[in-house]
Amino acid sequence: MTTRKEWHFEEAALSRSELRALRREARQGVRTTVAPTDPKELRLPSTTVPVFGNGLAEGGWWNLFPTRVEPHRATTKDIAAIYPFVADRGIGTRGPILGVDLNADALFCFSPWDAYADDTDRGTLSTNILVQGAYRAGKSGTIKCLVSRGFAWGYQAVVPSDSKGEWAPLAMATEGGSVIRLGGPGRNRLNPLDRGPNRAGATEEENNSIVQQRRMTTLIQLLEMTHAAKSLTPAEHSVAMLALNLAIAATGDRPTLREVHRQLGEIMAGHVDAERKPKEAAEDVRLSLNRFVTGDLSGLFEDESTVEFDQNAPIVVVDTSELFQRSELVAQIAQVCTTSWVQAVISDRASKRKRYLIREEGWRDMTSIQALQMYQQWLKLSRHYGIANVVILHKMGDLDAVGPEGSQERSLAYSVVQDIENKFIFHVNRQEEENMRARLNLPASHVQVARRLRKGEFLAYIGKYAYIVDCFSTSTPDEFQLFKTDDAVMEDREVPGATAEPELTLDDLWPSPEREDVLESWLAASPAQTGGTE
Repeated sequence: MTTRKEWHFEEAALSRSELRALRREARQGVRTTVAPTDPKELRLPSTTVPVFGNGLAEGGWWNLFPTRVEPHRATTKDIAAIYPFVADRGIGTRGPILGVDLNADALFCFSPWDAYADDTDRGTLSTNILVQGAYRAGKSGTIKCLVSRGFAWGYQAVVPSDSKGEWAPLAMATEGGSVIRLGGPGRNRLNPLDRGPNRAGATEEENNSIVQQRRMTTLIQLLEMTHAAKSLTPAEHSVAMLALNLAIAATGDRPTLREVHRQLGEIMAGHVDAERKPKEAAEDVRLSLNRFVTGDLSGLFEDESTVEFDQNAPIVVVDTSELFQRSELVAQIAQVCTTSWVQAVISDRASKRKRYLIREEGWRDMTSIQALQMYQQWLKLSRHYGIANVVILHKMGDLDAVGPEGSQERSLAYSVVQDIENKFIFHVNRQEEENMRARLNLPASHVQVARRLRKGEFLAYIGKYAYIVDCFSTSTPDEFQLFKTDDAVMEDREVPGATAEPELTLDDLWPSPEREDVLESWLAASPAQTGGTE
């Protein structure tokens, strides 16, 4: 025996009497019809099946069976054509072209200074950039594109320590670029205690205070790096400051590490009035400076500078690759000295210049509490100086080399990096996934995207927005050749048009004026010659 199902539709907000009357009509199979008056309705065929509900009661149509529509499935790439609002509108067109926004399918133009000046929701609150990614992910090539394409905008770049010799070819290929090589045959020297130019708009007292603070920080940082305990005692700190002040006075405000070393000897010999404990500590401090005067670092930083910083050069690179072949400690000391020398020159907000300060192996500048505090200060004051600090790391674990675990140095190093608002995250290894989520607070879905990125592709976090950018898709063959860091870095990325011979040249496309003799011969042609008639 089969049970017959009946469909019953009721209108909402009916009184009880109206509901009883409606149900009675449904049971009796009676419906009230209204004669159609519209010509279109008159042409519709009459229904042959008794159906119930308000729709049919008013002369309309009703589906007796429930309909089931299969859901439409598609990828976000395909469905964006149906729902255009799924795709982002992009970052805009301010600044040089850096790549292609793969989500918006538009050009990705970026300038940290334009982004900082942007008062819309696409703007950012800082000009600094953190660049992180695995080896051979395209970090250096992308930043070189950012720097070289910014030359047309009047931006400059400074690389205080080119430890791998990667930036020197770009500087040599750039008109007006400057390369300063340390440790090579030329034996150039840099004085990390240079005063540098005075800041415009500052009083003499303010300039002296700024210079003194930078010199003290640099000297203490160098001593701590060569000290066995990695920190100075109060007596050692006191005698180092005394020797620095004596060197400033003896050289007419042109102190050098050699002069500081000599003044420590004067203190040891009792030729300078000093307290007992600082006088006893002078010997250990002097021994630490022996490496710069007579040791493996001699001839580099102990005397006055033999080179000058060209403030008008579009890019200045200090090539320290020769020093990095000696030891890791020598590399760190060289980076501290060159960075201090460069900062003495470019820290003038009145110059109205916009410079990228490229910090390759950025963790090497974080060797002590004083260095970290100076680093943090530079990041905070970058917008005042017109500087965009570009800190390049391979992984967050690089910061584990800063101080022992749980130390104040390491905590401050992580804090400094985490405070950088703009981030370029390239391909990361599986071991780095947890650090991405824990240290940089990236969503798990973004970390998975970073795992699948190819060379030259990166996640760009600019202000409150995130973008997926392919830089190498806009690179020219010449850029690939100039920016590559080894012969195998581009073997799996073909450059469009790199090997094909162009069918047309620029001369073929450039319009050339008609020859006068051709025009005259055409005007002088007779009707018979042209096939015409009078």
